[in-house]
Amino acid sequence: MFDRNIYNKRVQWFTNARFGMFIHWGLYAIPARGEWVRSIEQIPLEDYEPLKYEFQPDSCDMRTWAKSAKEAGMQYAVLTAKHHDGYCLFDTKYTDFSSKVCCGRDFVAEFLEAFRAEGIRVGLYYSLLDWHHPDYPHYGDKIHPMRLDPKYSNENRCFDRYLKYMHGQIKELCTNYGKLDIMWFDFSYDNMTCDTWRAQELVEMVRTYQPDIILNNRLEVSGEGLGSLVTAHPTDYCGDFVSPEQLIPPKGIFGETGERAVWEACVTMNGNWGYCAADHNYKPADMIIKKLVECVSKGGNMILNVGPDARGKIPEESCAILHEVGRWMSRNRASLIGCGCAELDKPEYGRITASRDGKRLYYHVMEPQIGYVYLPGIRREQVESIRLLRDGSELRVDEGWITSNYRDLVFVSFGASPLLPDPIDTVVEVRLK
Repeated sequence: MFDRNIYNKRVQWFTNARFGMFIHWGLYAIPARGEWVRSIEQIPLEDYEPLKYEFQPDSCDMRTWAKSAKEAGMQYAVLTAKHHDGYCLFDTKYTDFSSKVCCGRDFVAEFLEAFRAEGIRVGLYYSLLDWHHPDYPHYGDKIHPMRLDPKYSNENRCFDRYLKYMHGQIKELCTNYGKLDIMWFDFSYDNMTCDTWRAQELVEMVRTYQPDIILNNRLEVSGEGLGSLVTAHPTDYCGDFVSPEQLIPPKGIFGETGERAVWEACVTMNGNWGYCAADHNYKPADMIIKKLVECVSKGGNMILNVGPDARGKIPEESCAILHEVGRWMSRNRASLIGCGCAELDKPEYGRITASRDGKRLYYHVMEPQIGYVYLPGIRREQVESIRLLRDGSELRVDEGWITSNYRDLVFVSFGASPLLPDPIDTVVEVRLK
């Protein structure tokens, strides 16, 4: 039975964390055409499986990944323990299609150790789909690589055998690696949803071994659909947050009864989740910063993806972006971490975030203003102090003749320069009495 009080306690850290790292990595880094390469190009298993012997990532150092996430201000990270191709980055007794067998390394264990050492909360992604397992539907499935080839008939395939395999591997992840903070399931589609996965049984098992773990909503839906979490009667397997993909909801996400729902926008840096050598369409750091601020101002999180290459290195473009995001976060993280929606109208020049207790407002000024910056939603008598967050310097409420026609409103000045102190996003912290 879904218990709202237990739920609210469970998600508290998550709604404070606000910024995470997604890591999509596996055999698909070798063809380097994205994580869906086997499905898109309809590659037979006999052509794809030999990559398991070639996957020997000699430059993979999870400690470097973790330090990049820490520098960028990320509070949690999620690694693909198994993606749709079925290759496992962990030690499992259920298959030899794994990094432990094929290259002698348990990358899940390495990831967890490295990120925990940096104080970053840890999660694992597990694909409900499996294009490698012989009992997963092949011919006629919506997205299986062999969906159009009648030679791969589903005759003699037993989905219950696959479910035993899937549940067994998830139990391994929940029992062999210590405390996990997130389990990110992906994904439901067509009739492959809810009871098809034996979702009730699965979630009961997961919470038996990991009672405080956060789950996403994709046992019920994909990135399309919200699931029963936003209804008046959530199921036990509805998950703890909604997971919009490559989109920031226009007004955030609300439940049927009007309350703000917990959500996380999952976003790529370029156009692919897994490594794609030809994809250099990277979002610039200033765009990512502004979109992260947008997420928080609407009551949501952002999990930003990196796709390491076949040797285990995060692409240089991604590292440069993370570094730039980290420079801004080092000065302004207080306006995002532990913050949420201010429930005030959006100013024309940017966004507003608020501390959880409502005693601090953060005005994100993303466009230069002529003369003075208007801080909407507050009155002068409410203000205890106003500071430039980047350096703590005082900003005074203007009392001059230029703003005298608006005595009830609050204006501040950044000085004589027409340019913003921080051209990406200058944050003004207002402490209320």
